[in-house]
Amino acid sequence: MKPTIYIGADHAGWELKEYLEGYLKDNDFKVVDMGNENLVNDDDYPDFGYAVAKRVSTDGNAHGIVICGNAQGICIVANKVKGVRAATGFNEEVAQTSRTDDNSNVLCLPGRHINKKQAKAIVDSWLTTEFSGAERHVRRLKKVEEIEKQEFGLAE
Repeated sequence: MKPTIYIGADHAGWELKEYLEGYLKDNDFKVVDMGNENLVNDDDYPDFGYAVAKRVSTDGNAHGIVICGNAQGICIVANKVKGVRAATGFNEEVAQTSRTDDNSNVLCLPGRHINKKQAKAIVDSWLTTEFSGAERHVRRLKKVEEIEKQEFGLAE
């Protein structure tokens, strides 16, 4: 079963978001657009990064794709949500290893630094790669969860 994809972007990623949304729907993914619905040049990436991350954190069969100018700001925001493992994906290999090694569930794309063809390849790579489950990666992710609990005072 294909995961639901929550997608969001600010003005710097809006055009790429619109393209990827159509591409994913054409490939039988359920896509939920978390905004921005229209190109608004003075919108703010935290609004869309948080909206996508929050939905991914509460939907067990979901992934998120978020886009801003350099992918960094929106990635920082997404990683503020418990259970979200957001990773920047500026090429296919980085996107793949964010899944195999880190079990990322939100992909952050740099809208000002990649074109549609590159974005499509990165998204395809990310969505078709599974977490390896290797002991060292599981161990590391458990440490990340412990840090999350400690820093945010979050109990299970």
